[in-house]
Amino acid sequence: MEELPLPDLNPGECLIKVSACGVCHTELDEIEGRMDPPRLPVIPGHQVVGTVVNIADQRNQTPKGKDQLSKDPIRVGDRVGAAWINWACGECEYCLSGNENLCERFRANGRDVDGGYAQFISVPLDFIHQIPTRLTDIQAAPLLCAGAIGYRSLVLSGVQNGDTLGLTGFGASGHLTLKIAKSKFPELQFFVFSRNASEREFAVSLGANWAGSFEDDPPALLNAIIDTTPAWKPVLFSMSKLKPGGRLVINAIRKEESDKGELGQLDYAFHLWKEKEIKSVANVTRRDVRECLKFAAEAGIQSEIQTYALEDANQALLDIKKGGIPGAKVLQIVH
Repeated sequence: MEELPLPDLNPGECLIKVSACGVCHTELDEIEGRMDPPRLPVIPGHQVVGTVVNIADQRNQTPKGKDQLSKDPIRVGDRVGAAWINWACGECEYCLSGNENLCERFRANGRDVDGGYAQFISVPLDFIHQIPTRLTDIQAAPLLCAGAIGYRSLVLSGVQNGDTLGLTGFGASGHLTLKIAKSKFPELQFFVFSRNASEREFAVSLGANWAGSFEDDPPALLNAIIDTTPAWKPVLFSMSKLKPGGRLVINAIRKEESDKGELGQLDYAFHLWKEKEIKSVANVTRRDVRECLKFAAEAGIQSEIQTYALEDANQALLDIKKGGIPGAKVLQIVH
């Protein structure tokens, strides 16, 4: 823990007094050196909820890009959230086509700039999100990344009512993806794969039709699978469990180098043939975040959450690393 001055505000930025910040596996990747931030030290945290306490000169705001959503002006006192996306240029081909998540100049909270493991954070006004009144600060925090990336993955999977959807790994993003999908597609069948017995039990308690390990055969082949693990083995496993024309959506920011040899076992006829697809998910757009927040509020989706004090952030990260405590982890920031 360290005392730092309040963040400086550039034109078009606001100062947020943080009340809650979700804890994500991506922070472990940063801390343990698998995804080095461009500068150190940096404050992690990208699932940030709080109250606007100051706004810098707004005259320099020039939002561009197809993904810009209409929203009420941000005012001091508003309850807002900041997600992984801190900024995108608004001018490149990706931003102009609505794919600002692919912007080469994409900036992330908690990686490229200081994040929300803190009492205050500064964020560009165009990249913060109004929090629906139905969501508490604690409930909203995991939706800003775990929920939003799960929401994007679900859209990219292309599943429809009556399809079968697989989830490999069942942490914060997996459990929110299941809850969102159950509300969006009531007749969808869910098969969950996890090496952790407590996660399998947790999945069934939330309504999964079946849960097993990576050594088990599901009751049926799947239309789509969303992979949330940091390993390569579930990729090969998933491809073998897809129906013809099925799609694997990889919802992970990285994969382990230590087991990349698994890819050498990829067999075209067995894993890929019959028009199966592999699609990755890269970051999130503002639209993903705002649609996820709106949908969760309207559907009454509640995250399963374990809360920690800011001083216990390391314990929260260790609990994610060890596994066994289901649901999302959120820091409560006390001022």
